[in-house]
Amino acid sequence: MRRMILAVMLAGSAHAAQAADMPDFSNFALRGPVNSGVVNWQGYYAGGQAGYGSGDMNFAGSNQGLIGQALGPNNILLDTVSSVSQANGKVSVRQTTFGGFVGYNNQWDDVVLGVEANYMHGKFNGASIAAPVPLTYVTPFSDGLYHTVGLVSSRSVSISDMGTFRARAGYATGNFLPYVFGGISLGLANLSSSVTITDRSANTFAGSASGPLTTYAANETITGKMLYGYAAGLGTEVSFGAHIFGRLEWEYLRFVNAGGDININTVRGGIGYKF
Repeated sequence: MRRMILAVMLAGSAHAAQAADMPDFSNFALRGPVNSGVVNWQGYYAGGQAGYGSGDMNFAGSNQGLIGQALGPNNILLDTVSSVSQANGKVSVRQTTFGGFVGYNNQWDDVVLGVEANYMHGKFNGASIAAPVPLTYVTPFSDGLYHTVGLVSSRSVSISDMGTFRARAGYATGNFLPYVFGGISLGLANLSSSVTITDRSANTFAGSASGPLTTYAANETITGKMLYGYAAGLGTEVSFGAHIFGRLEWEYLRFVNAGGDININTVRGGIGYKF
């Protein structure tokens, strides 16, 4: 009996010694291993930011549907007016912005992966108007008449609030965390469009038609329209202590349902707090 007790005691001692030498994987499972020479970016964070941005807007073809609405589906001018230049100016605007962000980081040694919600406020207002010289057609239309057709087409967009939901990946080096990100973009906008089409017709061609003037018009205003698209960018953060960090980043947004090709680039700096 004494031999059995002695053997159990020896086995227990050996097991305890082995357990003491084994690494603790609980912290790895919950937080990921953190290199002692690298700042710990693990956890929730929030902060504020301000920046400067440029918006590039191209309204080519943006009023095509409104032209069809003004003329109606069977109007003999429809194909003709659709080929005329319409609200196709490219507009660039500049604007200061401000906002905030919240997110969560998970860290494995030098690798940091996270998710973030980001908000920016700024008035990106762009407008374009096209009023080409009325065209006189040298061949009669299907009604047997010669026509002089004019078009005035305008389009404006005002984007006030923008947000992104991002996934991001970074590599911690010393006090710095360079990162890239991508995700979806949302925007709140007011849209306004109008078209005015004029038509004069005559039985004979004499350089321009001189018949009675017929006018077709349509307009559309949408307030509080939700825009959507995608976002991408890169940046870096620097730790100033256990909880405070600074940020500098570039962000690219594109909205795909704004009735035109709209791209917004911003450069911003921010201060955050890691909980």
